[in-house]
Amino acid sequence: MTAHPDAARLFGHAQQAAGVIAAKHRGDLAGAEALLAAFPDDPARVRGFSLLAELALSLVRAQTGQSMDDLVQELSLHMAAAALQPPPGAAA
Repeated sequence: MTAHPDAARLFGHAQQAAGVIAAKHRGDLAGAEALLAAFPDDPARVRGFSLLAELALSLVRAQTGQSMDDLVQELSLHMAAAALQPPPGAAA
């Protein structure tokens, strides 16, 4: 049994999105940019990152037992707190 071509393409884009994040975290900004540029179009990029986010949240949910709503609320609070922090290296 083989995966539907659209599903296989979607999972490939999610894997590519994971590669962007991995490259960024290891300091390979050029590699991250190259992977971002390699997406065929913006909708593919959005779908890939969306699937990656959903899969990542599902993994956290399985480990913590939290509901998806609680996880999303907690993530939103973390994002709001991060948005209020000055960028690294900025004068305080």
